[in-house]
Amino acid sequence: MLIKEDLQAFVQEKLGDYLFVVVSNRQPYEHVYKKGKIECQRPSGGVITALDPVMQACHGLWIAASSGEADHRVTDRFNKIEVPADSPAYSLKRVWLTKPEVEGYYYGYSNDALWPLCHTAFQRPVFNQEDWQHYTNVNQKFAKAVMDEVGEAKAFIWIQDYHFCLLPKLLKDMAAANQLIIAHFWHIPWPSYEAFRICPQKDEILEGMLANDMIGFHTHYHCNNFIEVVDRQLESKIDRERFSVIRHDHETLIRPYPISVDFEEINRKVQQNDFKNMEGELIEEFHLDNYRLLLGVDRIDYTKGIPERLDAIDRLLEKHPELKEKIIFLQLGVLSRIHIAKYKALNDEINALVEKINWKHSTDGWSPVIFIRGNISSAKLQLLYRMAQVCIVSALHDGMNLVAKEFVSAHYDEDGVLVLSQFAGSARELAEAVLINPYDSEQFSDSIYQALTMPEEERRKRMVKMRQTVHENNIYRWAGKFISGLLKIEFKEQEVAV
Repeated sequence: MLIKEDLQAFVQEKLGDYLFVVVSNRQPYEHVYKKGKIECQRPSGGVITALDPVMQACHGLWIAASSGEADHRVTDRFNKIEVPADSPAYSLKRVWLTKPEVEGYYYGYSNDALWPLCHTAFQRPVFNQEDWQHYTNVNQKFAKAVMDEVGEAKAFIWIQDYHFCLLPKLLKDMAAANQLIIAHFWHIPWPSYEAFRICPQKDEILEGMLANDMIGFHTHYHCNNFIEVVDRQLESKIDRERFSVIRHDHETLIRPYPISVDFEEINRKVQQNDFKNMEGELIEEFHLDNYRLLLGVDRIDYTKGIPERLDAIDRLLEKHPELKEKIIFLQLGVLSRIHIAKYKALNDEINALVEKINWKHSTDGWSPVIFIRGNISSAKLQLLYRMAQVCIVSALHDGMNLVAKEFVSAHYDEDGVLVLSQFAGSARELAEAVLINPYDSEQFSDSIYQALTMPEEERRKRMVKMRQTVHENNIYRWAGKFISGLLKIEFKEQEVAV
């Protein structure tokens, strides 16, 4: 296991004078107006959850798109600010995008084309040439922002996710020879060749990504998919022993690095006295007293399987009416990409399902489903993880899913059951969860019943094993392995054992 201080010492020793730069679309902190005052808040999402503690340990530079209405009021003339506000540990540089750029690059090509292309959730990708042009322009804008900061220095550039397929090549073309070492972590699944080949811009995407020195995915399966796509689409040399692609005399290593969470921090926080005091407030706020709590936490996205989850709750209560007035299913949902028609339709579908289930099963003073939209504080979220006897993660397709790992990290009591989709990357690590096929409502509902009726000894046995897995493979170990792979590229060392 690697802890925060270990990663900090490792980076300081190995990186030397190299700049350490992370690039992502979503920023780790945004500034918004609340009651006439500027407040700093942390957006939701797995990238932020995972990388913020890493950056606090590494003291690097994070470059991201501005998303807060008050962001411009707090940044300096270089568009930078030190974060987090209460204990500054690294620099955040904001890139300003126009509304047409956000519409085309983010809502358009990134999330109406690449997102459905990469997820097997039976949504048709939409490839629009104007969206592609915005995507290209924004990648160029980020390349300029990176090089403005790097100048003539040597730097490690760590690119995050599907928003920046073109960025690696743009950076290599702008930089001096051997100036930059670039790695890319792909947080979502990589599709099979049969799926990827429909993309009109497939060659440009692959050319951009193969300018990376290393590409990381969550699983071996996604690595294999990427190599197969390259092998069948571009003229290149595939080295299957080194798991690398060589094109135009440039080698790109392909590696599986399953992402994780800050186990120690979550485990520590939920045991603090102020958390215990907050529990009473949450019980009163959501009327949870004397009920067994089932919990779902997601962005409202069609890949997360929220309608399938609600159908399973409905079927559970049909088959086991004795559970009425004994359980509550609390679904936390953050509105996402509502400008895209299919997301708006999903939100409407979820509203209708919640209303139907509550009308069908409710009794005087009790309704089975509570649906809460919007962000809640990380403290409240972690406490709800600990309070929940069952956490349901029913993704139809997911690269990893950190909700599952956060739930496990919060259960210092070594109790609770995780009901987990077999189509989430985390299912490969958390085999002791109750695994489900979210498309099979009968098996899904039976699995929830199994979780609710599981003997305490078995619950604890499963939870202890999952906690050991997340504890040993925490976010700092993930980052250490990734950075070690970068160092091997630059210094021709053996990868550091972490």
